[in-house]
Amino acid sequence: MNEREEATFTAGGEQCAAWWYPANGSTPPGPVVVLAHGLSGTRRDRLGAFAERFAAAGFAALVFDHRGFGDSGGEPDLFSPARQLEDWAAAIAYTRSLPGTDPDRIVTFGSSMGGGNALAAAAADRRVAAAISQVPFLDIHTQAHRAPLPVRLRMLSAALRGGHLPAVGQPHEAAFINAPDGERGWRHVVAIGEDSRWRNRVSARWLLRRPFRPIRAARTLHCPWLVCVGGADQVAAPGPAIRAARRAPHAELRIYPGVDHFDIYDGPEHQALVADQLDFLDRHVGARRSPPVADTPSR
Repeated sequence: MNEREEATFTAGGEQCAAWWYPANGSTPPGPVVVLAHGLSGTRRDRLGAFAERFAAAGFAALVFDHRGFGDSGGEPDLFSPARQLEDWAAAIAYTRSLPGTDPDRIVTFGSSMGGGNALAAAAADRRVAAAISQVPFLDIHTQAHRAPLPVRLRMLSAALRGGHLPAVGQPHEAAFINAPDGERGWRHVVAIGEDSRWRNRVSARWLLRRPFRPIRAARTLHCPWLVCVGGADQVAAPGPAIRAARRAPHAELRIYPGVDHFDIYDGPEHQALVADQLDFLDRHVGARRSPPVADTPSR
């Protein structure tokens, strides 16, 4: 297994931190999976576990932090869906510039809101070969956990003041993720990550802007799209993601019964998910390995 490397690229004049995982045993030019969390998650929060498996199977991987989060530059904790999509476009462009990369075999990969970003980034770039969205949060209108009205009003107040909110909290707290067991689940992911730099703080102003609805891109997505849905997801209601996958022209849907939003980062749920993802990658962007050397025919 090749050692991963530190990497940086520029988005909006600021530096994004990344890890580059060279593919094991593939013949260049080869495919690359570009991975990121959404909202406040960072590359250190268990995305490396996926990238390592992909690279071992012959798929190079780039895992990056959005501006304002993790090890990247920019204003700390500033979240904007449009800004994160700019980071995605920059990450894809950087990946295509790397030697040994097939620019037409780029795969976008994201979790939760990152799954929505992976869909939107693929839809915006017709050269993207495939997309993977796991436990995807695709539509703030239909998938978000419905907190009590006083909680929602406190969140709106923070947005109007231009303030910040916790990324995760309890159901009675004004936090972006306040579904039952959501805080416990995410803090477990952070705890099993790699020296996490995650902060429980995200700007709230984006709630007043265009709603987060990458689900609208599903119906016309040009490329294969793997949608991995937790059947018991309390953070991102599974129904809308399932319907979106069934409407998309090239989607493949996998539903994992009894799996909640943050169950996919370790244990048997993680193994099942990665197995399906590797199968999808093999079929749609298959790593080109060196062909066997044919015997020279005798004369």
